[in-house]
Amino acid sequence: MRIIQHFTKAIRAAAVYNQEVQAAPACILWPDRDRQWEAALPLLKAELPELFVLGDYEPARQTGPAIWLRCLLAGVIEEVGLPRDQPPIFYLPGVSRQELRAVESCPAYLKPLVELQYRGCIWSQLNGKDWTAFAYLKSDQGGLGLDVARDGNTKQALQLALRPLLDQEIQPLRGKRLDHDYFNTLLTSGDPIRDVLHWLDLGEEFRKSKSESEWQAFVEISKSRLAFNPEQEGVLTAAAKLAVREGSWQGVWERFCEAPKRYGYIPATIRKCQPPHDSIFWQMSDGTFDGWPQWNDDQEKSLLLDLQALASMPAHKARKKLLDLEQQHGRRRLLVWAELGESPLAKAIGHLACLAQKTQRDLAVGSAEDLAKGYQDYGWQADNAVIQALTHIRKPADLSAVSSAIRAVYLPWAENAARYLQQVIDGHAYPGGTVLTKQTTPPKKGICLLFVDGLRFDLAKRLAGLLEKAVCMVVEQPYWVPLPSLTGTGKPAVAPLFGSHKVVEEGPGYAFEPISPYLLKKTIHENGWQILDHNGNGDSQGNAWCEYGNIDHEGHNQGWKLARYLDGLLLDIRDRITTLLRAGARRLAEG
Repeated sequence: MRIIQHFTKAIRAAAVYNQEVQAAPACILWPDRDRQWEAALPLLKAELPELFVLGDYEPARQTGPAIWLRCLLAGVIEEVGLPRDQPPIFYLPGVSRQELRAVESCPAYLKPLVELQYRGCIWSQLNGKDWTAFAYLKSDQGGLGLDVARDGNTKQALQLALRPLLDQEIQPLRGKRLDHDYFNTLLTSGDPIRDVLHWLDLGEEFRKSKSESEWQAFVEISKSRLAFNPEQEGVLTAAAKLAVREGSWQGVWERFCEAPKRYGYIPATIRKCQPPHDSIFWQMSDGTFDGWPQWNDDQEKSLLLDLQALASMPAHKARKKLLDLEQQHGRRRLLVWAELGESPLAKAIGHLACLAQKTQRDLAVGSAEDLAKGYQDYGWQADNAVIQALTHIRKPADLSAVSSAIRAVYLPWAENAARYLQQVIDGHAYPGGTVLTKQTTPPKKGICLLFVDGLRFDLAKRLAGLLEKAVCMVVEQPYWVPLPSLTGTGKPAVAPLFGSHKVVEEGPGYAFEPISPYLLKKTIHENGWQILDHNGNGDSQGNAWCEYGNIDHEGHNQGWKLARYLDGLLLDIRDRITTLLRAGARRLAEG
């Protein structure tokens, strides 16, 4: 385990709580009066996506003033989303725990955060002091318990070597005396490419962290390996060479692309350089300008305009245009800018191209069963492509452009299929049957019925894929959705209510709920089925009914943004299923 991995676990552990008597903390406050951890922020942000910093307003770097952090926690800032599986961590450079505690004398700029010490938790030492780098290495209570010298030179060298130190493996440091010589050795890494990347990332701070002899060694190595003099030519010249990627700089570029989030400020440095805008080839996608974030920005703007233009195109032309745009922009998904989140439309266009392909085939053919078969075979992939395209979107302008593309090719396809189905079944019985013709044969023993509210067919296919990766055998049995497709109607349609007289078709005033929630569970229980809560596994010898998953609820709360969180929701459902199977259920059916 590396030090940064231990650090990540340590700070997240501050949010551990007793669910029996406590509420989950809203956030983790991380005070750092002496700003000891500030230099390592780019590396820490790469490991802690939930890390936000108190400072000047720079949302792209997850940094902002106290009121911005409060708004972020309240979920009212659309451009920046909070991870759903971890409470946010608010790093407070220049702020001590004592300042937060002293409510009356607390500086005005901190006051929006004061109450969070009661709703959240503070990451600090057991004695209440802020965690310094030295204390974290030395302490065996929440820290690493290493043997670190206490002299001033060691502490100074430790501070300078903090970033490379975080990358070190812990086990070799056990039983070893860590003094200023050790930390100074970390500064001369013996890896010139990594040193160049750190210099490009930190700029003058890198220079300040080096002794004169170390700096001169770095200069000489750069001259011999890269034909470049950092002292005379400077950071911006080096950044431009990195973007051009010629000669030995190609190796530097490749190392940057291996872990771009470790060098979080390099893209901003390249943006300060003048790119070759005046080249007649600037708009080409042959890879010549891949190293320039400005080129990627222009490609995104061009794609935005092309997607917006689809709103005025007929569906068949819009589909062809989407496929052409995928050919033009698809390769940008493989570039470093996509990994850094700067190519959302390039990511979305792959799914929109899939949508264009799937909607070329019309569902409106043959009988109702033919239409259903077509949807099972390929139609669901169009629904899935819509959701996947929205997964990458954050900005309102991007949402508008992607929505234009979706409406252009998906809406007429879906409406045509829906109207055709209405025509086919007009004057006939609904293909899904009625509550009076519901199957009444009880299943075999050992079956668990799991009802997932809002599990559409396309989501069920994604869930099936997750289960197969978890070495589960999945057998699909599609059926027509009960009408109206609401929770109150859907549950009784799949619940074990065998032969029950309580479920009847209503006359005038039908309220979409053929049986009340209370009576539903009562009837299931009377039929000999166990009713499991979210965590219970029941008796593996009998049959069980379980309700799990918040897809429908989250959909009402999040709207289109639900697309971002579906992977996590489906993983939760997969884990619940595998838990039930391990507990002894021979077979598990989902509704």
